[in-house]
Amino acid sequence: MAGNSQRRGATRKAGSKKGATTGTGGKNRRSLEGRGPTPKAEDRVYHVAHQRKVAAERAAAAGARPGAGAGGARVAGGRAGGRAGGGKARGSARGAGATETISGRNSVLEALRAGIPVTTVYLAAKLEADDRTREIIAIAADSGRPLLEVSRTELDRLTDGSVHQGVALVVPPYDYADVDDLLDAAEASGRPPLLVALDQVTDPRNLGAVLRSAGAFGAHGVLVPERRAAGVTAAAWKVSAGAAARVPVARVTNLARTLQDYRSAGLFVVGLDAGGDTELAEMPYAGDPVVLVVGSEGKGLSRLVRAQCDVVASIPIASAVESLNAGVAAGIALYEVARQRGPVPA
Repeated sequence: MAGNSQRRGATRKAGSKKGATTGTGGKNRRSLEGRGPTPKAEDRVYHVAHQRKVAAERAAAAGARPGAGAGGARVAGGRAGGRAGGGKARGSARGAGATETISGRNSVLEALRAGIPVTTVYLAAKLEADDRTREIIAIAADSGRPLLEVSRTELDRLTDGSVHQGVALVVPPYDYADVDDLLDAAEASGRPPLLVALDQVTDPRNLGAVLRSAGAFGAHGVLVPERRAAGVTAAAWKVSAGAAARVPVARVTNLARTLQDYRSAGLFVVGLDAGGDTELAEMPYAGDPVVLVVGSEGKGLSRLVRAQCDVVASIPIASAVESLNAGVAAGIALYEVARQRGPVPA
């Protein structure tokens, strides 16, 4: 109000002025330092990455236990004795987390019998036991392999919905044999070499069927190319019904060149193709060291591979419009060779 001498106005009380105070330069230094760099996710115990790291370390430790890879050494020592049975399953996983899941009672049992490295054995809860499952449990327990009971839903997920029969196991990637190892196996058997080579066969189930027939008729190994061809995967293991643990598989960069090397070593190369030079029953060389070469159902033998064949044989079928896949053709050819050679020693 004008003329009112009692009006206080905007005044500041003494000591209320805000501003720098003595020693503020170091007063809050600790709070400004922070907590240092952020730890990696795998080093934080509460983080899922840390849990995965711990699980991977446990799995690696389990696979490295004494006896876990006991079946992996060459049988009878080195090249002189050759590779028989599970010798191809030596060694360690190539690549972190790159594993295969084998399912089915026969496949799992044969893999354990062969002594291949196993990361974990899985059994379905409330599993109806039989002789195979009891032996699976006994082998896993005796060798110190991890044995886990899981729900069937979890087992379905682990096996990607395959028919697992309540059992599965996780193994490192398949360790392929060397080309000469197949000849070593033949030498150890005392019989003329009998090998199967697959040309442009891309279905792993066909490879599994070939392995099963190779085991049944006494073949000493299977040869597959590295590119544009099926390898030994879980699907091949399943179809082979355990033969993948007994029959060595070699992988080569150039199939035609390898067949040429085999010819130089004294083996005869017999191709299987619909347009063959002779019928399978009249095929020569059955009693000699021989490589049976099977092409894909659609493409047959490639030009370079066919050029390495000493003879091309065909399987007579009832109709020209029908064809046989690689697994069936290999089984018929292996049976014919075994028939001409006589019984395979037990």
